[in-house]
Amino acid sequence: MEWESIPRMVLSAADRFGDAEAVVDGPLRLTYPQLVERVRVAAGSFAEAGIAKGDRVALWAPNSAEWIVAAFGLLTAGGVLVPVNNRFKSAEAGDVILRSGAKAVLVQEGFLGQEHEVPPGVPKIDLKGDFLSSGSPLEREVRGDDVADIVFTSGTTGRPKGVQMTHAQTLRLYAEWCELADLREGDRYLIVNPFFHTFGYKAGCVASLIRGATILPVAVFDVERVLELVEREKVTMLPGAPTLYHSLLAARGTRDLSSLRAAVTGAADIPVELIRRIRDELPFASIMTGYGLTEAGTVTASRPGDSFEDIASTVGTPCDGVEVRIADDGEVLVRGYSVMVGYLDDPDATAEAIDPDGWLHTGDVGSLDSRGHLRITGRKKDMFIVGGFNAYPAEVEGYLLEHPAVVQVAVIGVPDERLGQVGKAFVVRRGGGELSAEELIAWSRDRIAGYKVPRYVEFLPELPLNATGKVMKDQLK
Repeated sequence: MEWESIPRMVLSAADRFGDAEAVVDGPLRLTYPQLVERVRVAAGSFAEAGIAKGDRVALWAPNSAEWIVAAFGLLTAGGVLVPVNNRFKSAEAGDVILRSGAKAVLVQEGFLGQEHEVPPGVPKIDLKGDFLSSGSPLEREVRGDDVADIVFTSGTTGRPKGVQMTHAQTLRLYAEWCELADLREGDRYLIVNPFFHTFGYKAGCVASLIRGATILPVAVFDVERVLELVEREKVTMLPGAPTLYHSLLAARGTRDLSSLRAAVTGAADIPVELIRRIRDELPFASIMTGYGLTEAGTVTASRPGDSFEDIASTVGTPCDGVEVRIADDGEVLVRGYSVMVGYLDDPDATAEAIDPDGWLHTGDVGSLDSRGHLRITGRKKDMFIVGGFNAYPAEVEGYLLEHPAVVQVAVIGVPDERLGQVGKAFVVRRGGGELSAEELIAWSRDRIAGYKVPRYVEFLPELPLNATGKVMKDQLK
């Protein structure tokens, strides 16, 4: 690897790519030298605010140029980035902020009318204020084996766990990702995937800075806005969930999409027919599908030249230095340099996830064919994926049980043409009660992120239970 740390890679970009555009965000257009200068200044701002090497800072905001400057500025100051899901409500975000031990939280005030209530005693900084531009340029020494970020993921118990990754792990894996996804210098990369997610932050921002692509951040997925940007900014690289490609297919013929060259999808069940249509009806020359998880980044990917059937029906073969095997019960196990350092402050959960031989137990169920292509067939842990976002029934059930009229509840994922899957809640009402599906859904929307809210509610007199009192969800399906 050419660079020891993410800051070294970022700061070298001005020399590597000259005056090429680095970020285009609305009217703001930054060249690589301008971005690098802003990152150095932001690093100084963090240092002057008392952020020492190894200190954690949370970033609870949508995709923007400022998010990029803040994230890489923090890493350049030797800090550890804690991205927070910008769809989280205050209670959900507060839990992550407190457990990460964040010394400060950066937010985008006024975004979608969101309230950003942070835990008492944690300074709140407006990302769009003058904080990022107030420091003196700085760069601290950072090593490859230093932890760079802590990305929180939900566990089956519903409580998010902080996944720690180092600079060296990220650089090696996403340099390879650039090869597999065919990301090239000069590409114009529209990043719809949220920056709080590994796909947006690492396969998005980090990858773009490794290769010298122009980043076009999208704060809120809006089909018209995306189409307008593709046309006006001549976007070449457009990864996203299947939802995104459905939208492009629907808009075909009404917009100039001819600049599009590379597609990357995954994270949801992809119909073979959709892959065929992306290839046949849109201008994409390359389509990559892959499989990954927060605890190990991108694990497998399709390869240039893979057959159409392989791209549609498998998630490809393991990345370099990564091993995949299938346990006796069908669970997908992963081992290699890219497996996380461990969960933050949770040795028990770490030991449960990574066995003594170094195999990460993913909770996904799958199979490997004779050529090493992986198929994901289900989820041991009961999770379902809504438009690329992981939703955990146990967590959603916990929130729904807080409703005074709900006695029992079980949530499952059901197929949805647009989002892959959505939640369906089976509810037993207190005393037979009057609670309607519409009321419970509306109540949920005020408390949990939109993708977790069940789209359907079915009321039952009782839930099917087994001898130990656990809900038999296979009977609900």
